[in-house]
Amino acid sequence: MILIVAAVLTALLSVTALLALIRLYRGPSLLDRVIAADMLLATMIGAVGAEAAINRHSTTLPVLVVLSLLGFVGSVSLVRFAVREQA
Repeated sequence: MILIVAAVLTALLSVTALLALIRLYRGPSLLDRVIAADMLLATMIGAVGAEAAINRHSTTLPVLVVLSLLGFVGSVSLVRFAVREQA
């Protein structure tokens, strides 16, 4: 049962990462690319969290916290930069 869940999670996270990479490459504007990079980071956080849940260990919790903070600070700073460019 766990192998089926792991296979489904791997497939879904791979499709999500592929679509985010396509948007990151093709995005016509800077904000499209920022959102795609944020989605790629969220996919990575989901993959690390799923790996920790399937293997039943909590040693990757600091990695999850650092990745979450990195995504939040990066998104906020780039949005502030984009708003300043608009004004």
